[in-house]
Amino acid sequence: MSNKTISTNVPLYDRDLSWLSFNYRVLCMAKSEDVPLYERIKFLSIFSSNLDEFFRVRMPAVLTVNKLLHRNPDVAGEDILSPDTLPAIQQEINRQLGEFGRTLTGKLLPALKSYNIHLYYNEPLHTLHLEPLREYFLTKVLSFLQPLWLRKKKPEEVFLENNQLYLVVSLTEDTTPDMQQYALVNIPSASLPRFIELPALDNVYYIAMLDDVIRENVGFLFPGYTVTGCYSIKITRDAETDMNELASDILEQVETMIQKRELGIPTRFLFDATMPLALQKLLAVYFHILPEEMVEGGRYHNLKDLNDLPMPVKSPAFSYPKQPSIQVPALENVSRLLDEVAKRDILLHAPYQRYDYILRFFNEAAVDPNVQEIYITLYRIASSSQIANALISAAHNGKQVTVFVELKARFDEANNIRWAKKMKAAGVKIIYSIPGLKVHAKIALVKRRRGYQWDYAGLMATGNFNETTARFYTDHVMMTAHPGITQELELLFLYLQAREQPVKYKFLTFQHLLVAQFNMMDRFKELINREIENARTGKPARIIIKLNNLQEKEMIASLYAASQEGVTVDLIARSICCLVPDQPESSNIRVRRIVDRYLEHARVFIFHNNGNEEVYMGSADWMNRNLHRRIEVVFPVYDPQLQAQLKEIIRLQLADNTNAVKLDAEIRNIDIAPEEGVPRVNAQQAIYQYIQSL
Repeated sequence: MSNKTISTNVPLYDRDLSWLSFNYRVLCMAKSEDVPLYERIKFLSIFSSNLDEFFRVRMPAVLTVNKLLHRNPDVAGEDILSPDTLPAIQQEINRQLGEFGRTLTGKLLPALKSYNIHLYYNEPLHTLHLEPLREYFLTKVLSFLQPLWLRKKKPEEVFLENNQLYLVVSLTEDTTPDMQQYALVNIPSASLPRFIELPALDNVYYIAMLDDVIRENVGFLFPGYTVTGCYSIKITRDAETDMNELASDILEQVETMIQKRELGIPTRFLFDATMPLALQKLLAVYFHILPEEMVEGGRYHNLKDLNDLPMPVKSPAFSYPKQPSIQVPALENVSRLLDEVAKRDILLHAPYQRYDYILRFFNEAAVDPNVQEIYITLYRIASSSQIANALISAAHNGKQVTVFVELKARFDEANNIRWAKKMKAAGVKIIYSIPGLKVHAKIALVKRRRGYQWDYAGLMATGNFNETTARFYTDHVMMTAHPGITQELELLFLYLQAREQPVKYKFLTFQHLLVAQFNMMDRFKELINREIENARTGKPARIIIKLNNLQEKEMIASLYAASQEGVTVDLIARSICCLVPDQPESSNIRVRRIVDRYLEHARVFIFHNNGNEEVYMGSADWMNRNLHRRIEVVFPVYDPQLQAQLKEIIRLQLADNTNAVKLDAEIRNIDIAPEEGVPRVNAQQAIYQYIQSL
């Protein structure tokens, strides 16, 4: 994998190839025999789901810019820097898909069989299972099928739904066996389980896929015809709708764009590789598919559904050992959490610690008679959000509740709209998206009246206020009554209610918070430059940054500059990393990636400051979109004890020699072998044990 490019003397790695490197690391977890069996299968599911999203979100830009570059090689986009990018991406995807197939069929399916679990996969069904599957087909499946003859429909009358499964059936009429005809049959996996458990035979538990149930019985749909072939297909459509220029009636426009997204242009037409070439060409013409959009696949698509594979045999070897969320003893016995926040800062670590304390923060605010106002930003709302329900209760209880709902949160727009309407009906003041900007900050503020005074309680996080994702995303949440921080939060909420562009609010100054569009990039550069100055004067200088994605050119250039001046830089970049390690410019920079049981999601920034370390965390990755097209908040951690917690967590992640890898100049995942005498460290297990000891 290689597509390293130079732009304005800054070595940068292509973001899409870097992302594919991350997804390959997910695939490696499926290959690892150190991971429990069903967890390995789930990693395959995650890999498949990630790749689907790549084709929906990233591939449209890749294809578009590739066309521009071929017309004018001097054109350079921010994301694609070379005409060789598209072939490199296609080659890498094909390589990974080959490993995916070998992992599933060569390792995981045999491993399942060793536990007497047999998943039918590209093989004939046992004769004793044909009858129960036919019964299932006739009673459960048939009502969901909509067979369609291609010869009877014009292409514009046939629409393949995005990422849905279909079979193309070739048939000959019994009276004219020489004439080949074609029909389309949907696989209703959105309405029925993808996997069907079958009667055990000789103590072996069998599982069939819905696809094969239909294949085996598809002739029932076409009386008088003989089935001569049956091939799976799936189309993936462009989801990158442009929501940057939405006006005041944004709610209706977003709802319209959600519908348009599902009607988007194709970016991938996935087909069974056994399909005859003539049929491939016929379908390409019929559905207006370009050659670069035709992608060979296997017999089964949407293998993200492997996440739902039944477990007919129970074994502790199948799953990770249970890690119940840890209680915080100091918070268990307090009568009012908001009173505790008034006394001291509180730091919580999800999913290691209970998320209930976050829910309690909002629940208490909803019923506390002294609470007058509640403000919050919501980016991805849980489908059955207890937080949203608490805000509704607060409004019913006469409190002034202001909620900024980001309607442009990709793939969560519909759910966010549903909750926004529900909260608005309850009397919550809903503020919708700012045109041209996404609000990605994770902040909340509660105001309590105490006589003639106001008490403030702020809540800031590295991840969404979402109790569902908090079960498997690692994030940090801080509650604080710090007067400087809470006053700046109030200023920011006043700005958000204005829904104006930041340029009109340049008078807003932040001394504590780092806010994208206002002071974030300048402040980060100042912090890096201070480390550079310390290194120049012979003082210790170190920067530790943990984030999901690193792409923004100016910030990468600042890190290169720090490295060249002797500053030690440790990066933990889970996904995209466009900074190129092992170069003269990056000789003092080490880059690691951690993929494990939980999704590493927190953003943490530590600057040595000649021993007086400054610690920040927040919502912002260092991506073009985060730093230039979003409102993000990074906040300081002032309490020395809380700083110590974060630094220990980061130390354990830098010490991980189990599931962490280092990235090389080609952004390959290089295993970290434990040094002689150094014990094996799994950061997520070690962090859990550390937090238990707090």
